[in-house]
Amino acid sequence: MIITCEFLASVKRRAFRKRDWFRVLDPAERAVLSLTIKCVERVKSAKLAKIVTAIVEKLENAMKSKVERLMETVGSPLAFRLSMIALGWGNPSASWWSHDRDFVRFLAVNYMNMPDGYHGAGSV
Repeated sequence: MIITCEFLASVKRRAFRKRDWFRVLDPAERAVLSLTIKCVERVKSAKLAKIVTAIVEKLENAMKSKVERLMETVGSPLAFRLSMIALGWGNPSASWWSHDRDFVRFLAVNYMNMPDGYHGAGSV
């Protein structure tokens, strides 16, 4: 992936809008991104690219919504388990269930709206 100042500026703008710029990043990380945006058109150094990528990933993870986080932690594993069960019952179309983002989102939202008493130790 080529890291450009435009890409970093867009990440910085989104982080400001979601109020994650100051909440998530420490002053050194903010300085690295700000100076990279101001001084570099395209990141060429492997070391700088590694540092900037780690900071951007940290921001991206913080900017995810609750539903997106639940889709990764609950929806995908649950969709995979359900598809394996349905495949065992002979449903050939079930192999795509774990790759269907709408189905994964459906499972995540159902989990989010489930009363606390139903989130058993055996569930995801």
